[in-house]
Amino acid sequence: MTSLFDLTGRTAVVTGARRGIGFAMARALATAGADIIAVSSQIEESGSAVESVVRGLGRRFRALACDLSNRDAVDRLVGALDDERVDVLVNNAGTILRAPAAEHPIEWWDEVLDVDLRSQFVLAQAAGRAMIERGTGKIIFTASLLSFQGGINVPGYAAAKSGIAGLTRALANEWAPRGVNVNAIAPGYIVTDNTAALRADEERSESILARIPAGRWGTAEDLGGATVFLASAASDYVSGVVLPVDGGWLGR
Repeated sequence: MTSLFDLTGRTAVVTGARRGIGFAMARALATAGADIIAVSSQIEESGSAVESVVRGLGRRFRALACDLSNRDAVDRLVGALDDERVDVLVNNAGTILRAPAAEHPIEWWDEVLDVDLRSQFVLAQAAGRAMIERGTGKIIFTASLLSFQGGINVPGYAAAKSGIAGLTRALANEWAPRGVNVNAIAPGYIVTDNTAALRADEERSESILARIPAGRWGTAEDLGGATVFLASAASDYVSGVVLPVDGGWLGR
């Protein structure tokens, strides 16, 4: 049974891996045996915390800096990955900008859609082509509770994450017959920089916590098991799924 989750010899690209959920995903994959290519806008060429963890587990590590809001930078990232066999792509990096919809700057909309949706497709398309040729591969998107709900004051983010759910299903429909599994994880309310504003609002934080059956905010580490599952042979017959890891929020 353990071998179902063994990623020894696999190479995983994890975007947004410098901290938070991406860091935890990279650590979980490395613990399961995968070598890691960490992508982040500000990741150090050497000496990052994620590098220390991955190398400490005896895995190969490579850091690639990329601003996913910059279309030329995304194209360069695709080129930089040409010499790698990418077995697993974790499209995790994202951004969120908060303002009421009636006042939401169109520049914010464009930035969020570029980072949270357009770049995700560009990377998945490039990795997917090579995976299709080999007849095997795993692509994992980070979706959101707002792939199912509308949220408040985050129209760009809600649109992008709803798009990620649709993109997951669209790619799965085309690529599952070619041996490529495409799925997504929808984190619930997780303690990260993106939720700092919500946690700082005492009334909002209490209302969120009251709806979570698990009785607590999630941690980045709570996403590790789902990531390894969707990256491994254990999920070979799982395709087009948006898997909530939310402490029961959506079931409430």
